[in-house]
Amino acid sequence: MNKPGDGPPSTAQGQTPVPDTAVTAAASSPTPGPRTVESHDLLAGQSSVLIRHLGEIYRLQTTRQGKLILTK
Repeated sequence: MNKPGDGPPSTAQGQTPVPDTAVTAAASSPTPGPRTVESHDLLAGQSSVLIRHLGEIYRLQTTRQGKLILTK
């Protein structure tokens, strides 16, 4: 028996499960376009991180309201 969070619910008898197209597409070929990075991965528990770009230093910081600010 599935509990919430255990994965997809079981299908009724005679029904074919529908694959998750996002997972299927990601496994078959890379998605074109910009790479997505989670902000918590960049900030790693800090309120700001410094980013070096073309010899310049930028600061990415989070506000109390949860917004992001990028400054030079």
